[in-house]
Order: sequence, then C-alpha cells, then structure tokens
Amino acid sequence: MSGSHDHHHGHSHAHGHGSHGHHHHAPSSFDRAFAIGIALNVLYVIAEGGTGFWTGSVALLADAGHNLSDVLGLAVAWGGAALARTTPTKRFTYGLKSSTILAALFNALLLLVALGAIVLEAGQRFAHPPAVAGLIVSAVAAVGIAVNALTAWLFARGRTGDVNIRGAFLHMVADAVVSAGVVAAGVVIWATGMAWIDPVVSLVIAGVIFVQTWSLLRETTEMALQAVPRGIDFDAVASALRTLPGVERIHDLHIWPMSTTEPVLTAHLVMPRGYPGDSFLANARVMLHDRFGIGHATLQVESDACEAPPACLTMR
Repeated sequence: MSGSHDHHHGHSHAHGHGSHGHHHHAPSSFDRAFAIGIALNVLYVIAEGGTGFWTGSVALLADAGHNLSDVLGLAVAWGGAALARTTPTKRFTYGLKSSTILAALFNALLLLVALGAIVLEAGQRFAHPPAVAGLIVSAVAAVGIAVNALTAWLFARGRTGDVNIRGAFLHMVADAVVSAGVVAAGVVIWATGMAWIDPVVSLVIAGVIFVQTWSLLRETTEMALQAVPRGIDFDAVASALRTLPGVERIHDLHIWPMSTTEPVLTAHLVMPRGYPGDSFLANARVMLHDRFGIGHATLQVESDACEAPPACLTMR
C-alpha cells in the first residue's frame, strides 16, 4: 500500500512547484485565452472577408483565408489541451495526455499548408497584379495586427514550457506579421501604384513563417517519436541516479514526453545491498522532479550485481 501512496505523492508533487516554472500553470489555465482568441479571429475573418469582396482585394481575401486557418489551429490546440485533462482509463492508462503532442504536430503541418497557399497566391498575382484599394486594405489589415497580437499575448506566458501552446503562439505571431506586411504593402501601393509590392511582401512573410514552423515541426516530431524532451539532459539524469547512495550502476534508463509538458522516466537501479526502502524511492522521485521537472518516475531496484549467470557463478 505504501508503494501506491508514494506514487500518488509523486504525482501530486508533479503538479506543484515545477523547477522549470511551467508545471504550475496546467493547460487548463489557457481555456479563456483559446475562447477569446477563437471569438476574435472568427469576427475578424467575417469583417476581413466582407471587405475583401467589397474592395476586390485578393490580398484581403487571402489573409482572411489564412486567418481562418488560425481559427482551426487554435481549435486544434485547445482540443489537444482539453483531451490531455481527461482522466486515465483502463485502456488509456495515462489519459489522453499525448493529444497535446498530436495537436502541436498538426498545427505545424497546418502552418505549412497555409504557407503553400500564400506562395501560390503570390505567384498568381505576379502574373496578373490586381488593382488594389491600398488604404482600405491597410486599415483592415491594421485591425488584424491588433487581433493577432492580442491573441498571441494571451498565450505568451505558456510558450516556453508547452510546445502545444507555443504552436498556438507562433501561429498568432506569424499572423500579426502577415497583417503588418499587408498594411505596409497597402500604404506603398497607395503611394506609388506599384501593385507588385503586394506579392513580394507576402513571399517575404512566407519565408519568416517557414523558419518558425520548421523548428516547431522538428520539435513536435521528436516528441511524437518519444525523444528525450529538449529541456532535459539525459547524461545529467543518469549521473544523478548513479550517485544515489547504494546504487552501483543503472541500466534501461528511458525518458520520454507523455504530453507537451510532462516527461516520464523509467530506470533500473542495481543495488547489491538490496532493497533500500520506500523512503529512498520517494526521495529519488522528489530529486528527479525538483532538479529535472520529471513528475512521473518509475524506478526498479535489482539486488543482483550481474545479469549473466556464468559471471555470477565465478563471483560466488
């Protein structure tokens, strides 16, 4: 019984004062941010799309389409965060925590699709530059900067600790940059009449978004493949376990992300002097949590100093 009690202690600990600072605001605290962000973006898409039709600006229609992909991106990130809070079942023993990893991965792919659309649109507009009502375009896009910047700000505090929140944050920052580009293009077109400025700006913006998306895609793919989370030094964890009193060596050390914020660890500790007692394990778990932010740790203690039987015979 004490074992299971310890385990619970480990878990309640995991959501306490994380050494990394991001453990204490669980994804739940972003519900309001998601709700506000989605509402603002939906209203803005309706306004921007309507103005696009009215002024005949392809730039605005394209930007409205891109902002619509954001609403989807926010919804996906929110869904991932919500699913991650489901209670464990006999089938999904961790709950659906890794939904946040899938959501972040999907968000990165969604951004790449949006990029493809921007590049395609720009290419077509080089061939046939449309007549654009520059100032109206600028005015509407300026509202877009405000909407996206505000939404990004709502997620800013979670972007370092949670890749899923970072995906939502980057999506919004990328959009604020897109809107800024559209504003600048509108002003220049109004001043000079050079309609080709518009597609040039959108290509530059596409380049910026691609660089951000690529790093998000790499990190989320690593997580999906259960790589050691980037904030954790595998060798440091191994030596911390190896230097625990009574541990001769360790093997089968695995560290992987259960969700975008919660790492899991399993390890076998070879302790020739036998089982060290429950308090040793509890202390080891507290150490892993406090030093490395690992809230879920399972340690297996083995008393036999060697695994191969012939070696054991010669030792005896």
